[in-house]
Amino acid sequence: MPAFLTPPAATPLAGVDPGRGHAVPEPTWAWAWQAVTGTTFGDELLEWPPDLLAFTEVILQRSEAYRFALSPPAGSSWPPAGFPGWPDAVADAARRWSGWAENRDVALPGLLVREWAALRARAGAPLSDLTEARDWRLCEALLTLHAIADEACAGLGVARRAAGADGVRYRARARELLARTGSLARIPGHLIRVLPKAGTPGSGSSARVLSRYAAVQAPGVEARWYRAPGRGLTTQPHVREVNYLLLPWPLRIRAADFRPVAGPLQRLAGDPFGFFEFAPSDRLDLDLADRTLAAARDQAGAVDVVILPESAVEHSEIDGLETLLARHDVTALITGVRERPARPGRFPRNWVHIGVSVGGQWAHIRQSKHHRWSLDDAQIRQYHLAGALHPHIRWWEAMEVPRRSVQFVELGGGVTLTSLVCEDLAQTDEVADVIRAVGPTLVVTPLLDGPQLSSRWGARYAGVLADDPGSAVLTLTPFGMAQRSRPPGHHPSPVVALWKGPGQHVREIPLDRGAHGILLSATAGPAVSRSFDGRRPGRDGSEFSGVRARQIRAASTGTWPPPTQVPPPPRPTLTADELTILTSWAEALAEALAFAPTSIEALAADAQPGARWRDELHVGEPSPPLRHAINHMAQTAQTAAAAGGDPPLEAARLAAEGSQPGQSALDSLARAVLRSALQQRQTPATGRRAGRSEPERPMGGHNRDSAQKRALVPLGVLYRYAISRDRAAVAGYGGQLG
Repeated sequence: MPAFLTPPAATPLAGVDPGRGHAVPEPTWAWAWQAVTGTTFGDELLEWPPDLLAFTEVILQRSEAYRFALSPPAGSSWPPAGFPGWPDAVADAARRWSGWAENRDVALPGLLVREWAALRARAGAPLSDLTEARDWRLCEALLTLHAIADEACAGLGVARRAAGADGVRYRARARELLARTGSLARIPGHLIRVLPKAGTPGSGSSARVLSRYAAVQAPGVEARWYRAPGRGLTTQPHVREVNYLLLPWPLRIRAADFRPVAGPLQRLAGDPFGFFEFAPSDRLDLDLADRTLAAARDQAGAVDVVILPESAVEHSEIDGLETLLARHDVTALITGVRERPARPGRFPRNWVHIGVSVGGQWAHIRQSKHHRWSLDDAQIRQYHLAGALHPHIRWWEAMEVPRRSVQFVELGGGVTLTSLVCEDLAQTDEVADVIRAVGPTLVVTPLLDGPQLSSRWGARYAGVLADDPGSAVLTLTPFGMAQRSRPPGHHPSPVVALWKGPGQHVREIPLDRGAHGILLSATAGPAVSRSFDGRRPGRDGSEFSGVRARQIRAASTGTWPPPTQVPPPPRPTLTADELTILTSWAEALAEALAFAPTSIEALAADAQPGARWRDELHVGEPSPPLRHAINHMAQTAQTAAAAGGDPPLEAARLAAEGSQPGQSALDSLARAVLRSALQQRQTPATGRRAGRSEPERPMGGHNRDSAQKRALVPLGVLYRYAISRDRAAVAGYGGQLG
């Protein structure tokens, strides 16, 4: 067990004299880490970059020393004026550290060793030395270590096109750790959590602006990171435009669709309240959906994502809808779901269903709604519901209040999305903090609300997320609900959706008379990602632009046989978590084929059950179906690397293109996942591998036994070895910075 997970030892406290002769212990900066995690710190933090990022972030936040990267104290500068090559040195140290994390035959980077030694030598310093910058060398060391650790987290979440040979296996291990635990760090998630960053804010002065690739979060909200090979939600290779079909259904909502229901909460005297449910009498019209999809495909060629509002479908209708979408080659479904109570007297659940189609199977992800809708007298009259709900009673949505959680879904091409359900968009709670820290490309918000006008609450809160962290926000409400919203002196509005992107005006999206849906097309392109700690900005992010909307009227005929006569889709062979792990290993194989083909054997060994690193990171073994799928991909990559002739990446892509006679559903899924990862490693124009050309560095550890023997070498030995190995480099850096 790593030392920082063992019972804590006594932490020194510095003494200060308040002026009355009583020595009051002042906390040290080392105590700040112990207060958060209940553990001491040691050299073991250098074993895993996300752990060091968590450590430095906690101390920077507790001391507020992060602000010195934005506003250095008098007489100082940042980055250090005496070290003009600081940005390149940080990037080089992170690259070399990523390689060391998987192959400890090499030395730790000298810059990392030097700054860590400077920090450790000051472990007994009071926290106020950082807060007031009394020890500027300590501040320099902490900020530099934070920058190196964040840089070493590049590619652990959102895959980078410009990855290299160093750290291929380290990134694969970290991605599986993230899928299994919800954190990139080895530290238990109930203490602290490290998540990937998908985007960065363009302004601000909080501690969040110092990181570019990973975010550190306090416990309280469960966060999960899923990966699916959706290639940015588009099924067409090398096409960056994404087509969203918005179905603002039900198109008609009656007052009788809102009904009072009994609840398990006791009413207090003088506080009249009740509970209501939304239960439309009409079921989802699959025939209309079929004909609307046919018309949309006739206009655009492809529909990538279908989105419906809050509570638009019943739980039992999802299979039929996904079967229909598979017919039309739709990649993803995002819809609000309603259900009936599991037992009398219990509240039902309200959630967003995110389905992703891969290899003929659907992976399912659920984002629960956290905050109930409350209907007061004004809203009951606005929506003309007085015939169903008494206006003098406050009505609460009959909905189970679940534990707080947020699901992030990475769909390739740099696109990461999450979803908030109606009222959740307006809440500035811990879930919103996590979303701002991660910075997803898109926040989809299904609503049961009035028209989505720029003057209403939805636009206001969408603008908050568009500014910080820079996410695009799409809201969608039923046309039937927009038509019921008729405040005194106002006519019904047809505006059912709203789009707000970073740096863009709010766009109101109406549903025209006679239309059944809206085809929203947006172009996904690279976005600048930056940290405000002195590192150079990059183009690692992704953002949507060029948004346009087209009205869709259902075709007169749909597909055959009718949707109601088609059997349900096959049950998925892998869970969403397992699909995430499979996608992660596919990305690692694609990286290795592009940059380090000789590492394929070692990478394949890492993926096998019994690999030592899983014990070290305390993650479970892959299930038999997942193991089979990973082996199928690894064999394809190994064959391509050993064949010669075509570049290995291209050879593997050609091998994964077609289907094999009699292949199982699991093999078909594995081929589809690998094919998507390989396509993302190719440039659109030439098909050549992405990223700058550089000499391949031997990865080491191709023999599994030798890799396990190296893992037994104590970190202290490697640490001392690195100090002696890099003494000249360390001394040179110290002469410039120290």
